[in-house]
Amino acid sequence: MKIQANSIQIEVDDQGPRDGPVVLLIMGLGMQLIAWPQALVQLLTDRGFRVVRFDNRDIGLSQGFDHAGVPNMALAGLRYALHLPVKSLYSLADMGRDALGVLDALGIAQAHVCGASMGGMIAQHLAAEAPRRVASLTLMMTTSGARSLPQPPWSVRKVLMSRPMKPGTDAAVDWILQVLRVIGSPAYPTSAEAMRERALASVQRAWHPTGSARQLLAVVADGDRTPLLARITSPTRIVHGVADTLVPVACGHDLAAHIRGADTEFIAGMGHDLPEALLPRFAQGIAALAARAMA
Repeated sequence: MKIQANSIQIEVDDQGPRDGPVVLLIMGLGMQLIAWPQALVQLLTDRGFRVVRFDNRDIGLSQGFDHAGVPNMALAGLRYALHLPVKSLYSLADMGRDALGVLDALGIAQAHVCGASMGGMIAQHLAAEAPRRVASLTLMMTTSGARSLPQPPWSVRKVLMSRPMKPGTDAAVDWILQVLRVIGSPAYPTSAEAMRERALASVQRAWHPTGSARQLLAVVADGDRTPLLARITSPTRIVHGVADTLVPVACGHDLAAHIRGADTEFIAGMGHDLPEALLPRFAQGIAALAARAMA
């Protein structure tokens, strides 16, 4: 369903008991709400949680900003490298306000927030700006954006900067599969059939690569969030794959060093995805942190 949040249209999926504690899931760069596996949602609703997923602005079925055109990422990267300001159409702070607007529109006073990758960056803004609305905070495979942190190897960046070889659904699916193979979990591989099924579902639901580019520009423009981390007071848990090639595990250790009292879970063999085999572990971690927060 679509709702009005922070003055824009946001697509929302809302499951579970209406009187249950709320888990708000915030997805990463270019990914739609369906990137949060339904199996994970089911594991949480079975524990009595009300689970809210949504498409970030400019992706999926939420409001797009195609009128702004495609950003010049090469120029943005150069300005970032030269320590010059990078301007973006919207900011990660704006996207944090979108998430807050989702809670407002649904009449939710407080939520256990879980953000993955860029979603974790958005969640940092949300937790710092509206601490009373965040009952607990789970940050998965994400980063503070500090310049001193290691970056993805060139082999990974090369794939991410590539584009589908030709127009059409099949080419888009093949490109997504190429990305997923590079950043996935070596110890928890997804079958080729399941991976293709997910990629096809994503493309058929909404294929919006220019929105991904504008989101990436917002990430680059956001810079170093380290000063923000000191303002996070919600009970926090950091989950990071030791084998993450896109956001190296050092980024998770850095977050733990700057968020007061944060718990950590560094998972051997996990990359930059949500493997089916680890979903019960993720659900248990979110539930345990929520119980600690409510206690």
